[in-house]
Amino acid sequence: MKTLFIKNAKNIITMDENRTEYPGGSMYVVGQEIKAIGYDLPCESADIVIDARGKIVYPGLINTHHHLYQTFTRNIPWVQNVELFDWLIALYDIWRHLRPEDVYLSAVVGLGELLKSGCTTSADHFYVFPNGVSGELIDEEIRAAREIGIRFYPTRGSMSLGRSKGGLPPDEIVQPEDVILRDTMRIIETYHDPSKYSMLRVGVAPCSPFSVSKDLLRESADLARSYGVRMHTHLAETIDEEDFCREKLGMRPFELMEETGWVGEDVWYAHGIWFDDKEIAKLGACGCGVAHCPSSNMKMASGTMRIMDMLQAGVKVGFGVDGSASNDSSNLLLDLKIMNLLHNLQHGTTALSAEDCLSIATRGSAKVLGWEDAIGSLEVGKAADMFMIDTNRLEFAGALFNDTALPILAGTPTVDMTIVGGQIVVDKGRLVNIDEESFAMRAQKAAERMLETALEHTKVNYKKPRIRNSAILT
Repeated sequence: MKTLFIKNAKNIITMDENRTEYPGGSMYVVGQEIKAIGYDLPCESADIVIDARGKIVYPGLINTHHHLYQTFTRNIPWVQNVELFDWLIALYDIWRHLRPEDVYLSAVVGLGELLKSGCTTSADHFYVFPNGVSGELIDEEIRAAREIGIRFYPTRGSMSLGRSKGGLPPDEIVQPEDVILRDTMRIIETYHDPSKYSMLRVGVAPCSPFSVSKDLLRESADLARSYGVRMHTHLAETIDEEDFCREKLGMRPFELMEETGWVGEDVWYAHGIWFDDKEIAKLGACGCGVAHCPSSNMKMASGTMRIMDMLQAGVKVGFGVDGSASNDSSNLLLDLKIMNLLHNLQHGTTALSAEDCLSIATRGSAKVLGWEDAIGSLEVGKAADMFMIDTNRLEFAGALFNDTALPILAGTPTVDMTIVGGQIVVDKGRLVNIDEESFAMRAQKAAERMLETALEHTKVNYKKPRIRNSAILT
């Protein structure tokens, strides 16, 4: 196995239980595993030696919720200034034209942006399977992740409740439940690797309470537990979702989860904004995790997660960028800054520090994914997943007083180097394994083709400009 030696770091921020730091420290890695951290490590004969003088080393950020396919529907004019249900209805008309190559290219772009912002492990929730298109779409995301070099946790999503059955999505992008369950089994059996330093784990992820049936939720839970894989879904994201569940099912969204077996240590939800006091207490008691996606929630005006109440109740809280269409970015460092500012505003300036936000995006996310034995901190025996920033960059001048908070509070949200499993995948701010410009051109052409196809087929003239609240702007 190849060896890696990082020496003379300005600081190593471990984010271990004690938040230990090693100013001027070094690190020795064999294969994927960190073998030593500290001082006076005699490892100059390593295969790769990195002189990290002037650089701060951080544990890799962990993204617990994303929709990579949405990378091709960023900055679409007519889905700005709308809330979740209207946003989804408009975008379904575009997503129904996804092709396998679109899924691959959008994953390369999204995962590449994640790596360049310090992310080393990313989950993804893929649930759109248009009629007449190959069902093996998650395979395209997996291909992209392997090529780009990120640790990946795709979850096989699903929608079975189309509009003809009272759901929100159009029938053209939902699947029969037997097809969903059969392909979920295929994905798990083909790709899931539960080993400690796995580069690929798989989860089961029906989309949301308004797009799947109770039967699919129950059968998906049974299937996931029979294979020993984790479970993920959207929950309590908007008040519209709560109203839908009350009207259609006669219960709150979390009650639906309890009734269908979607509660336990092996479950994590995305968003979790509208939980009440009793539900937050239950979340802490049962071990469920929640992915906090602040930028998406702010953009969609969905609300603000009660993060302090959750942390006090012992809820496992991780971090996520959410889909690029509701964020317009896949930049975890940028979202960490937004998270810190949001909760300063909501809970006061002493509630959640920048260091606390970093802990949630590392240790917290690792716990949500059930992977804390290998990722989430820089410690002997864990994976060599990390990012570095060069403190000699102009934007850090005058800010070198708190190494842990530095990339969250100051500078541009990009990193100088990212290492995953001991392998350098970003160097000098550039992706190592792909030609960025070539993929950017291919991806933009594919996105334009998908949007043009959607406009040709839809009956709504989305190209017409829509002026909102013009009176207050004149």
